[in-house]
Amino acid sequence: MILDVREIHSYYGTSHILQGVSLQIREGEAVCLLGRNGAGKSTTIKSMIGLVIPKKGEILFAEQNLVGKQPFQIARLGIGYVPEDRRIFPNLTVRENLEVAIQPAKSGRDPWTVDQIFDIFPKLGAMQERRGKQMSGGEQQMLTIARTLMGNPQLLLLDEPSEGLAPLIVSALGDFIAQIIRQGIALLLAEQNSAFALGLAQSAYVIAKGKIEWRGSVQELAADDEMKLRYMSI
Repeated sequence: MILDVREIHSYYGTSHILQGVSLQIREGEAVCLLGRNGAGKSTTIKSMIGLVIPKKGEILFAEQNLVGKQPFQIARLGIGYVPEDRRIFPNLTVRENLEVAIQPAKSGRDPWTVDQIFDIFPKLGAMQERRGKQMSGGEQQMLTIARTLMGNPQLLLLDEPSEGLAPLIVSALGDFIAQIIRQGIALLLAEQNSAFALGLAQSAYVIAKGKIEWRGSVQELAADDEMKLRYMSI
């Protein structure tokens, strides 16, 4: 088990958002967290990376409880976070955006290099001298994910990566993420677009009103029409 979230309760002010959320991710596993808008997906991700501090519960990673640690401390332990608002450096080129994020590998793996990123994701290589502000939304999203990989994380947290993208761009982004999964990096994908997420993940959780309502394999979820209708508007 690379990440073990145990009964966390998170708040925004007095609003009780997460109400006993638990989930687990194994090494090399791709997991999706699904639910409607406002269900608690982003708050779960932000609780893991330290942007929201749970008032109860534990989040165990690398034998450490992450609750109460600062985001930079959590990142240094080996968790990469890709926010939904694509925080690239607009005046830096693609290559410069990647180079500025380089961190040593901590897990015994060979570290990611800029050239390796371009080998696996040739679309980024073809535009390596383009500035971030000159890229489309989908290209910026790919760059954000690639830049996070340069920190050599053991676990990658993706918050709504397909949000606001055209269907063709979403398909290309899915191919990009599938390449990352094949590299053996554990991944948590928080998504409202269930078709996109279920095509990538192995295991799934469904969250509604801050509570996990379902967990299992993606195959089991795909066959559960009642669950999809009740909690995912499908």
